[in-house]
Amino acid sequence: MSKVNKIVNIAVIAHVDAGKSTLVDAFLAQSNVFRANEEVVDCVMDSNDLERERGITIYSKNCSVMYGDIKINIVDTPGHADFSSEVERIIKTVDTVILLVDSSEGPMPQTRFVLNMALKMGICPILLINKIDKKDQRAEEVVDMTFDLFVELGAHDQQLEFPILYGIAKEGIVLKDMDDEPNGIIPLFETILEHAHLYPDLNDEPLQLQISSLAYDDYLGRMGIGRVYKGTVREGQPVDIFKQDGSTVRGKISGIFTYAGLKRIAVKEALSGDIVVISGISHISIGETIGEIDKLEPMEMIHIEEPTLSMNFMVNSSPLAGLSGKYVTSRHLKDRLEKELEVNVGLKVEPLDSTDGFKVSGRGELHLSILLENMRREGYEIGVSKPEVIMHRENGKLMEPIERVIVSVPQEYSGAVISKLNIRKGVMDAMSGEGAHTILEYLVPTRGLLGYSTEFINDTRGEGTLVRRFEKFEQHKGDIPQRTNGVLVSQVDGEAMAYSLVNLSERAQFLIDPGTKVYEGMVVGINSRNEDMTVNPCKNKKMTNVRASGSDDAMKLPPFINFSLEEALEFINDDELVEITPTEIRIRKKLLKELDRKRFGRN
Repeated sequence: MSKVNKIVNIAVIAHVDAGKSTLVDAFLAQSNVFRANEEVVDCVMDSNDLERERGITIYSKNCSVMYGDIKINIVDTPGHADFSSEVERIIKTVDTVILLVDSSEGPMPQTRFVLNMALKMGICPILLINKIDKKDQRAEEVVDMTFDLFVELGAHDQQLEFPILYGIAKEGIVLKDMDDEPNGIIPLFETILEHAHLYPDLNDEPLQLQISSLAYDDYLGRMGIGRVYKGTVREGQPVDIFKQDGSTVRGKISGIFTYAGLKRIAVKEALSGDIVVISGISHISIGETIGEIDKLEPMEMIHIEEPTLSMNFMVNSSPLAGLSGKYVTSRHLKDRLEKELEVNVGLKVEPLDSTDGFKVSGRGELHLSILLENMRREGYEIGVSKPEVIMHRENGKLMEPIERVIVSVPQEYSGAVISKLNIRKGVMDAMSGEGAHTILEYLVPTRGLLGYSTEFINDTRGEGTLVRRFEKFEQHKGDIPQRTNGVLVSQVDGEAMAYSLVNLSERAQFLIDPGTKVYEGMVVGINSRNEDMTVNPCKNKKMTNVRASGSDDAMKLPPFINFSLEEALEFINDDELVEITPTEIRIRKKLLKELDRKRFGRN
């Protein structure tokens, strides 16, 4: 490795679905990272199965490309608000950010959040207006909207002189001017090098390395990922570590890795400016500074946002437990959550008073449901309670989180949305029209948004979009009405019969179909009224040798509702659990026996 640094670190930041991962694909493709005969998938950085299925980035990831003799480290960041703690830490390790904005949508709430973070850290962003091939693109207007956002967020003069580029990331095209001839993404490379200077040569100074994220390897254990701000880090080097509690401990770096394309490669040393992965320090954590023995210069600790939502993860205690899962005990659950804590710093795990579960707190519904989905695929069986918003007290007053919600809906559905958000203690902040759509801005308690997204999709016939972002804490808003429908609860164990379901179908929508195994206390349908009803879904027609006209006609049932994991978590009430197994998602009452539920209700 040459002793001369030629390194630039960049991050791609944007709202969900603005094209971050697609732009990183273009970087990699034009840097000849892939072999000529190699099959390349879209959004190659979204390597996790869930990321591919959902089309979102969940975990921030690193790669590097060479432009001439200059190494450009690229970080692909999540765009969803639930993973904001990832973005926050990553921005600290880069020289500039490419702010991606959709040419028709313009800046969105999450754009505001990630941009604000970059501006506060003194970074001068590059603006890239993406998807200019859209029919409804309004690139020039979006540039003005983004400039107004910079001003509103208090950008200084140098930050307001941001370069503007236009692009179609999926085709690997970036232009300095809308009328230019396409020349791949070379204009973007040139702008990065003009705008972000090469990292200065600080190789001979004492080592200063700060950990910004964590990784885990079954053989190497916990690994720290961070930037070498000063000095040179070497394999086998003894170091001092400045811990989160202010103490200093000794350690030894056993392995160093850097990024070359998409691969992580082992190296003997890494120079100042580079992003490295280090192994050998099992207790390393986010924000801690690593330095030379007796020459440690601690950096400012990285603040990690507190969790906003909690759920109880419990051992699955239903009569059908253990039929499809490999890991079903509290010990398995504890080991898996401890492993998750190694890398997922936005998570908090506390044991419950009972011995069969844990209170798990995270940054939002998506943050926790992604963890549950991963555990489910790994073979775990879990019972999960209704999500609860985490409150706190200020000056003796109970405070709760308030979110800014931006809704875009066709005009004919706006009345239903306004009505529902008002019921949920929302306060309208702004309302405007955009063609045939109405744009609503609301401030709504997080509690009021739990369970709303499925209702929103139904109310807007799937044509509305809802974007939310934490805004502030305000005094508790009082009771918020939750689910208005009761449920149908099975009173027997057995197999659901079409005959029974047909007779009940006039008063309910079903969550099961004929042939489904059910047990006492399992929720089998949604009642048309607001009270719960205990039913027998396993009753079959009495067999006789008398045949009446028409009695053998096929029994027709409306299609049953097949809840996804998120929809089930949104749907349940306080007295219910979601039973999650590798093959099934069921809803059940916490107390399975009808007598126990009645006794509890009286108390």
